[in-house]
Amino acid sequence: MKMKKTIILFAFALISSTGFAQNGPKIVFSAKDNTIDYGRVTKNEDGSRDFTFTNTGNAPLIITNVLSTCGCTVPTKPNEPIMPGKTGKITVKYNMAPGPIRKTITVESNAVNYEGGRVALKIKGEVISN
Repeated sequence: MKMKKTIILFAFALISSTGFAQNGPKIVFSAKDNTIDYGRVTKNEDGSRDFTFTNTGNAPLIITNVLSTCGCTVPTKPNEPIMPGKTGKITVKYNMAPGPIRKTITVESNAVNYEGGRVALKIKGEVISN
């Protein structure tokens, strides 16, 4: 009887840790490490970049808010829910002020695969004068 309980507890722990028990929307970004590297760019270049994501869950994904660490980075979010299996994008426009780029954008959503539905996105690079 004790062996049966141990096996059942082990199976439950395995299922929970592998995510099988997690139902709901899941957000997965295509950018490596959720980071876009602008590289070395000039201040005259377009500062817009897109973070593309997919809802890999089984319920509609709702992006409720996207916050930036400063006014030099303006994010825009989709207004409609992203259905399971569909993709969406968050556009980030950096003001291209000369110097290093190291900014964080926080996405707030109903995604179950991130604690509280909050995901940190990052942009990095360097803007040089012409």
